[in-house]
Amino acid sequence: MTILNRATSATRRRTDGTAPTPTGREPMSAGSAPVPAGPGSAPAAVRGALGTRVRAYVALTKPRIIELLLVTTLPTMLLAARGLPSLPLVLATLAGGTLTAGAANTVNCVLDRDIDAVMHRTARRPLAAASPVVGPRRALAFAVVLTAAGTLLLGFAATWPAAALADAAILFYVFVYTIALKRRTPANIVIGGAAGCFPVLVGWAAVTGRVGWPALVLAAVVFFWTPPHFWSLAMRFRDDYAAARVPMLPVVATPLVVGRRIIAYAVATVAISLALIPYAGLLYGACAAALGGWLLMESVRLYARIRRGDRPRPLRLFHLSITYLTLLFTAVAVAALL
Repeated sequence: MTILNRATSATRRRTDGTAPTPTGREPMSAGSAPVPAGPGSAPAAVRGALGTRVRAYVALTKPRIIELLLVTTLPTMLLAARGLPSLPLVLATLAGGTLTAGAANTVNCVLDRDIDAVMHRTARRPLAAASPVVGPRRALAFAVVLTAAGTLLLGFAATWPAAALADAAILFYVFVYTIALKRRTPANIVIGGAAGCFPVLVGWAAVTGRVGWPALVLAAVVFFWTPPHFWSLAMRFRDDYAAARVPMLPVVATPLVVGRRIIAYAVATVAISLALIPYAGLLYGACAAALGGWLLMESVRLYARIRRGDRPRPLRLFHLSITYLTLLFTAVAVAALL
């Protein structure tokens, strides 16, 4: 009877659509245990994790900032060559500049991860997370690899002066701006913004092997353009910088003071851009004057809104300043090709 009962029970389980388990116990229901992963699940999970890690490494380099830097590099190369440089030289310079700028931005993310975690605007940066996908040590190792690759590429495929200038930009951005100035003085972006001038110098040196006065003029344009550009952004995110205890000018000065200084630096930007007319020609001069008037007009409008007590809307100037710089250097490129 015992044997018969066991056989009957096994038969009943098979006719119900379930198979007897090796232990002779009833199998668990579908809802009581996880369903085994299919053959393609593990590779998909690996690909997903790899994609997340790759995106984190790319985000460390701050690609949107690099795009703006490259906007100034290529037209400067065209002006230095008085035409089109060789395609391999252009590609090597842009790639090398991207790698070295990415290295500087990565180190900045490592050093400023505590600030980034406090500010809403930067809270999504890879190292600002409580459990980052990429840790600080790996990020620094990544920066070292980028620096080495960018330096060697610029040195061998362009010129060693260009490579040296790119490395100087990394050192300046990390040690002067990020470490020495950013958390200590409202002049942080005024002095530290000089790091943004280096791509212009790199582009000129990649073509000529040296730095000429037109490159210095264009570098000065970027230098004086940076404070109005960044202060308008800092006005919009003043509370973020205040919470992070970063003494950006809009944090420590009244909006009226910030507005006046924005106008002063905008005037200097336009004046210096016109100094390139003897080298770049009258067509460039006309474009520079028109674009400069546009930049000054929006700077004055921002100040007027502040004086009236209206909503300042500083991001209008921030976005306009990006367009201004892009179009100004486009005019440089066109002048070089004519």
